[in-house]
Amino acid sequence: MIETKNLTKNYGNLTAVDNLNLTIKDGDIFGFIGPNGAGKTTTMRILVTLLEPTRGGAFINGLDVTKDGKKVRRLVGYMPDFMGVYDDLKVFEYLEFFAAAFGIERKKRKSIVEGVLELTDLGSKKNATVDSLSRGMQQRLGLARVLIHDPKVLILDEPASGLDPRARIEIRELLRELKRMGKTIMISSHILSELEEICDHVGIIEHGRLVFSGTLEEIRPRLGIESKVRVKVANHQKKAIELLSALPQVHQVQALGDEIAVTFHKDQHANGIVARTLVNANLDIISIQPERLKLDDAFLQLTKGIVH
Repeated sequence: MIETKNLTKNYGNLTAVDNLNLTIKDGDIFGFIGPNGAGKTTTMRILVTLLEPTRGGAFINGLDVTKDGKKVRRLVGYMPDFMGVYDDLKVFEYLEFFAAAFGIERKKRKSIVEGVLELTDLGSKKNATVDSLSRGMQQRLGLARVLIHDPKVLILDEPASGLDPRARIEIRELLRELKRMGKTIMISSHILSELEEICDHVGIIEHGRLVFSGTLEEIRPRLGIESKVRVKVANHQKKAIELLSALPQVHQVQALGDEIAVTFHKDQHANGIVARTLVNANLDIISIQPERLKLDDAFLQLTKGIVH
């Protein structure tokens, strides 16, 4: 649904985006992360036709953003990191204005505005003025605005910036609902724990270059990180430790209180190995949980803190 090929953007001697090659599948939520000045916003602005690339290509649903700009804008909803609003308008007036700007017929506007207000849970605020809304409500209004023309692709630049924890959770749930509706979502954020929970794939960019693109699990081999599992047994913890320590696939076993931490060599199906070993020894398993690689940790290991 979204693709870039050797995408490059220069500002004089500064290369903001450097031969970027991205592929985002239809229906995915793609987290686009990097330090300030890495090239995230520049990439997004090229994708939504606000900037022209110096060279290379960018495509939305197969359409070239530089040659088919009008068609691309019909497919895309873009929410910048700082959304300009008309403070003295009421919420429904604000949305009706953008519905008109997108050429939606007058007789259809009311029902469409009502629909996006319901989806973004802003129905109770339809008669409030925009400047009376909280930061979280204004972010919801920004999402409502980009949904007015029912785009297939959403490109969201820091939609959770400045929000309190409750508002961030609400935005996260809204993004999940939009995914269920079949939207393809590209989202940048510095709140990596939030992206970790909702994204199918992530792309890490630094100094204009793509450092990594894939799932979190695909990062493990890149970093040389072993599989880790935590297991708790009903009794005979010492026996469980001895059994697990004897496995050739296991690198290390540690007792951590009433849990056992098992570290495997690379590319092992850790959960299944632990479960089979303990069940075959007639030991009762209370819980078994893989230790997930955190996006924050992966980001720190894959990047060097380089900025323009």
